[in-house]
Amino acid sequence: MSDDVVLMFVNGQAMRGGSLNDALAGARYLGAVRTAPRYRFFSFGDVFPGLARVAEGGWPVPGEIYEVSYTDLRENLLPREPAELELSVIELEDGRGSLSMVCRRPPVPGDPVREITAPGGWREHRSATADHL
Repeated sequence: MSDDVVLMFVNGQAMRGGSLNDALAGARYLGAVRTAPRYRFFSFGDVFPGLARVAEGGWPVPGEIYEVSYTDLRENLLPREPAELELSVIELEDGRGSLSMVCRRPPVPGDPVREITAPGGWREHRSATADHL
């Protein structure tokens, strides 16, 4: 990995097959990974997901890891991310750190957000919600 690329964990529409994956066209796909079990996972109107770090009751959230240049991150991916999310550093299941989009603030009762923390992650959630439409 060169000095001008970083690890980026994605767990929603930027994953392969998602509507934001084209923003990672210049990135190198490294494979499927999971976060450390320190996060809860939320759906924002079934449009995009968000991670929130928790002190207790976390889960290893599945996603994908990429090597992405700062230029692609700055110019292609970040401008298309929802305002409810922000860039942060997370911990992966194997102990490595990675950049990732996380909830700007933890969801609270009354927010139009639903917790979807479960083994299957965003793809499984979207598949299950599509079956109920």
